[in-house]
Parts: sequence; structure tokens; C-alpha cells
Amino acid sequence: MSTVSTTDLTTAPSWTVGEVTVHRIDEILLPPVTGPWLLPDATPDLVAAQDWLRPHFADDEGTLYINSHSFAFTLDGLRVLVDTGIGNGKERANPAWHDLDTGYLSRLASAGFPPDVVDLVILTHLHADHVGWNTRGVDGEWIPTFPYARYLTSRAEREFWAGYGMDEARRQMFCDSVIPVEQAGLLDLVDIPAEGIDVVPGLRLLPTPGHTPGHVAVELTSRGRTALITGDCLHHPVQFAHPAIGACVDIDPEQSEASRRTLLDSLSDTDTLVLGTHFSPPTAGRVVTHNGAYRFSPLPTDSP
Repeated sequence: MSTVSTTDLTTAPSWTVGEVTVHRIDEILLPPVTGPWLLPDATPDLVAAQDWLRPHFADDEGTLYINSHSFAFTLDGLRVLVDTGIGNGKERANPAWHDLDTGYLSRLASAGFPPDVVDLVILTHLHADHVGWNTRGVDGEWIPTFPYARYLTSRAEREFWAGYGMDEARRQMFCDSVIPVEQAGLLDLVDIPAEGIDVVPGLRLLPTPGHTPGHVAVELTSRGRTALITGDCLHHPVQFAHPAIGACVDIDPEQSEASRRTLLDSLSDTDTLVLGTHFSPPTAGRVVTHNGAYRFSPLPTDSP
């Protein structure tokens, strides 16, 4: 058992959930300016006051560590990828996301998930840093990266953006990372009831709206063990201690906070393994009650 440093992108850490192995597929470490932009209410003093955030999730000055990665696992023979990161060669307004050239696909393949074998891609929501590897550039065109997979997101999510007045940057993202998948007939839209819905036995989508209207978290169950992939209902463990802290890009900040509090309350002091979609290594852990709120208790990986 070992942890992974915040600067190591060469390994594929994993965690065991019953009979399922969940792999973290790293893309990039986001720059220090990400925290103040994304979570402006997470001031350095507030972050520094939470000793348990150090050394994994923040530095001594209160700077947050934030990552971009996906999770991949095989459930009863179904190879599943949850969220697809930022992508390579994409034109993006955010300098940290623009025209990347990472080894994401190589790391995905090394973990046992080359693009041609992925069966299901679950998109927690349709933001640029969660859909980028939906497609890759080939001969000047954007084509689906996972040609034999079904791509899955909530109907409420896609319908919201279809009627939203997008700026040029968001239109560009949809043109290069969402619409090609739709045009290939690979995108499935699912209605998500309040209690959630099973995709297949052991794999459940839970509604966590607010960050976006159709945002979902992903619950995995195997042999009585459970894991929960947060998506952007939670961006950083500092939100465990201060659930009122929201992201600057939350569509509905009040709903986002309500979803966050409901989720944390349901997870607190349970054995559910929480996997943060933007949490820096060690990335996974459990929610415990702490000083009238919560804290994140990290767990080591099963593999280096």
C-alpha cells in the first residue's frame, strides 16, 4: 500500500471495491491559480486553518492542490470510464486547458483500457474539463475517442445546454467534444429520478444538481462495498469543512450547496470510499464528522 505524490503522473493508482478495481487515470496537475479562481471563498487563511488538508490537499500557505483525472473500472465485464478530462489539442479560453499534449491515452491503455475496448463512458456533466477526451483529432476532424462505447449523461444536462445562451468558448467545446459524439449516434440521455437510477447492476447515477442542472455522481457497489465518484458536486476536500464554499461556475449556487450537504451527510461515518474527480493524490478516502461539519480521511492506494 502506498500513496502517490502530487507531482507523479506516471503511475495508475487503484483502489479495490469488492471485486472491482478502480483506476485513476491522470491527465494534468492544474496550476496554483486554479484554486483562487475556482473556489474564491476558500481563502488562504480558511484553508490553512484546516490542518488535515496538509500535506496532500493544500500547502502551508493555503494554496489548494487541484487535479484533472478520470476513473476507469471493469464491472461484470463492462469496461467503464467516468469523465474524460480536458483532452489534447483543444482550443480553450482557460490557458491551463488550451492545446494540451498529455499522455492520458497511454496511461489509460496501460491501466487496461485502450480506447477500442471501453464499453461505457459516463459524463457527470458537460463541462470542458470533463468531456475533452470524448473526441480526438484525426486528419483535421474530431472523432469519438471510444468508437465502440456508449456515452451516457443525464437528459436534463444536455437539454439545459441546448437552450443555454453559450459564449464562443462553450460553443467551441460543444462543437469539438459533444456534438461529434451525438452525430456518431453514441450519446445516450438518461432521466435521473430523485432516488437515482441503475445503469447496470452495481452502477448507479445519483442526482447532484447545482453545479450544473443535470449533474450526477456515480455510485459503484460490489460484494457489499461501495464507492462514490463525486464529479464536481465536490471540487476539493476543503468543501467538507465548509460545504457553503461553491465554485465560481456553479449554475445554481444554492442548489449546489444543498446537493453537497445532502451528499456529505449521506456519506459521513460510513465505509463508502469517496473518489474526488479533482482531488489530488491520494484522491480517495472516507467522510468523517468533524467540528460540526466534515473532513476527508484519505486512504492509500492499492498499487503505486
